[in-house]
Amino acid sequence: MIRKGVIISALGDSYKVALREDDSSGSASKKEYICKPRGVFRAKDITPYCGDNVLFDDIDDNTAVITEVLKRKNEIIRPPLANLDQIVFVISTCEPSPNILLLDKFLAVAEHKGIASVIVFTKTDKCPADEYADIYRGVYPVLCVDNTRTADNEGVDALKAILKDKFSAFTGNSGAGKSSLLNNICPGLNLQTNEISRKLGRGKHTTRRVDIYKLDCGGYIADTPGFSTFETSRYDMIMKDELADCFPDFAPYLGKCRFQDCSHTKEQGCAVIEAVKDGKVSKSRHDSYCKMYEEAKAIKPWEIKPRT
Repeated sequence: MIRKGVIISALGDSYKVALREDDSSGSASKKEYICKPRGVFRAKDITPYCGDNVLFDDIDDNTAVITEVLKRKNEIIRPPLANLDQIVFVISTCEPSPNILLLDKFLAVAEHKGIASVIVFTKTDKCPADEYADIYRGVYPVLCVDNTRTADNEGVDALKAILKDKFSAFTGNSGAGKSSLLNNICPGLNLQTNEISRKLGRGKHTTRRVDIYKLDCGGYIADTPGFSTFETSRYDMIMKDELADCFPDFAPYLGKCRFQDCSHTKEQGCAVIEAVKDGKVSKSRHDSYCKMYEEAKAIKPWEIKPRT
């Protein structure tokens, strides 16, 4: 019988598929199935991703086959995820310190793909987050969390409300406390956590694959590797002429520059640069933009994967 499901985990050459709640093919004896993809998928270069909505045929109690991967609204190549509503960037205020340029790059890519972004600063018990949070407040939802608190944690409660009924991915710099945060959100997960490596000044990699967890409040969370393995690849790099549109804090000033082809990096009469001088746009954000613009200038059009 053909059923509708969503891939919640990759298991080698098999996939764990959860039955969709809106499946109307009749009563199901179970809620999750281990499925193999159709053999023709490889010939057609189709690779199912976690988060994919699929049709599958539960032939018998031990055999289920993914027959079709339904159209995606977005995708991330590495880790392989599809149909995200939002990405939650978990950033530690210290141990390790934030890499603002790298964060801005990922925020721009998410914007480019039409995926909403949420920023969560952790370890606020060790170092206040205001210096960093002020850069992004008013541009993205920004939350501050102390993972050592297990009760009356306003940041965690606010994040639960944001996650409700959505498919979200968690990522961030290694050692930022993603697993601890997930354990605070869903105490039943009991995800493995590790202390920071003092010698290396970074976290040990406790998340080595993508798994999707269902939230009690509704929705799903994907726990992904840290920034060092979070890869959008050159196929997802942004052309220089599209980059400014990936900075939502620039939006009120675009189209108001003296020159129509303004790059917003150094021109006289640039409305974005004037907004930076007036304190309406963060200098940190504009610095990141200028560095990304120089990198984007080196991209050749044929290196960009066509959008489908």
